Amino acid sequence: MKNWKLMSALLVSSALPSSAFAVDLEVTHWWTSGGEAAAVAELAKAFDATGDKWVDGAIAGGGDVARPVMISRITGGDPMAMTQFNHGQQALELVEAGLMLDLTDVAEAEGWKDKIFPPSLLDSCTVDGKIYCAPVNIHSPEWLWLSNKVYEDIGIPVPQNWNEFVASAPQVEAAGKIPLALGNQPWQSNLAFGALTVAVAGLDVWKKVNIDKDMAVAAGPEMVAVFTAAADARKLAAKSTVQDWNQATNLVITDEAAGQIMGDWAQGEFQVAGEVAGKDYTCLPGLGLNAYLSTGGDAFYFPKLDDPEKEAAQKRLAALMVSPAVQVAFNLKKGSLPIRGDVDLAAANDCMKKGLEILASGNIMPSGDQLWSPDVQTQLGDLQGEFWKTDMSAEDAHKKYVEILTSGL
Repeated sequence: MKNWKLMSALLVSSALPSSAFAVDLEVTHWWTSGGEAAAVAELAKAFDATGDKWVDGAIAGGGDVARPVMISRITGGDPMAMTQFNHGQQALELVEAGLMLDLTDVAEAEGWKDKIFPPSLLDSCTVDGKIYCAPVNIHSPEWLWLSNKVYEDIGIPVPQNWNEFVASAPQVEAAGKIPLALGNQPWQSNLAFGALTVAVAGLDVWKKVNIDKDMAVAAGPEMVAVFTAAADARKLAAKSTVQDWNQATNLVITDEAAGQIMGDWAQGEFQVAGEVAGKDYTCLPGLGLNAYLSTGGDAFYFPKLDDPEKEAAQKRLAALMVSPAVQVAFNLKKGSLPIRGDVDLAAANDCMKKGLEILASGNIMPSGDQLWSPDVQTQLGDLQGEFWKTDMSAEDAHKKYVEILTSGL
């Protein structure tokens, strides 16, 4: 047995460059909450096990804070080895400027085209026929997370959709609880608005606005109803004074708030807290009204480095991120769905199973990041931040919303 292990080690070492066991790669990302850190640790552990070294460069404050730092470093001549962006157009200008490593050879060798699902994820990594990023997960923001104990203590059933949730708010408030937890950052209110759009207006309206770019529908009654629902949600979140999304999630975990609209990454926080899906908390995809999920999420890009050994390690890391074992370990901790359908997720919890069922059914749509420019996304986030923090009327917010989308055509 000892001889077999020695022979295996020799075969592996002879198949890799001599530097394969000694290359340090700095990785920047914005995953800093408890659940996120646990998921990142799985990536680092897998990379370190190959003999290379993951040098963690976490940037606190979320993507809105981290992305400018990452972009500044890359354009300023101080690139990291790998960096996180969301699926879509966030790194497009960097790719077009020739600052990102071409991963097409890795993708072809690993068969990504046949394994990554939905295809839109790899499409988002593709520019002029070449592949520049490694997708790692599917994150969908259209979820309502509920504290079962809040409703048990009140003595009413746990809501099964957004309408029931809104109807239960007076009893929740009477019990001294916050109906809706919401962090004080524009992207969180923008996320809540996007989830309400799918839930209240439906997928057809969402597609007409975001895919077909039909501004008549954007200005129509269906979207008026969405802004009215957002105004209702704003009232429910009035007593939520936390800043970060995971702080809002913690209000639900500690039963101080009844619910939160947040992406499926919230699962990581529930898991770290020892909460059990379906027992301690309830998750409602599509806010319980429309069981559709957007296929947003995260991908990693590899800035060009003037170092052949590091470039070889970058490509090893890219292949590793998409490998079956890493996909399982990472996504089970992250609360997200894998980007390939040939992995074993027998350990998936109740909420992940709901997501997998929706993914298998084909009830999916691209994320806004994949359809609108970063400038439009920023303006929409700023609008929602202002709307949720002020007394701006639903009518005025709707008008500005249409103006922002129209300007992005």
